[in-house]
Amino acid sequence: MEQQKLPNATLILVFGIVSIVTCCCYGLGIIFGIIALVMAGKATKVYMENPEIYTGYQNVKTGKILSIIGVILNAIYLVYVIYLFSTLGMEGIMNMNEEMMGEYGF
Repeated sequence: MEQQKLPNATLILVFGIVSIVTCCCYGLGIIFGIIALVMAGKATKVYMENPEIYTGYQNVKTGKILSIIGVILNAIYLVYVIYLFSTLGMEGIMNMNEEMMGEYGF
């Protein structure tokens, strides 16, 4: 029997990468990470039923690891942003940004 590609294996890998790349976008990457984790769970279940007929399980495992890392990074950054808003407020963050831009000559 001819082997077939595991469904959504590449998409899981891409979503895992996107969840890490967008970790500084105020929690946007957490959405991609969670979607990738759910899809990886389904793909793993399909693969475990008949492992000899599917290829691409390595992409699923790598995407799952990347999405776990992405979810953790996004959660840390989101907690940091909430902390900044609760302590400094919007005005304090704007002043901090202006000071940093002036310091680096922008």
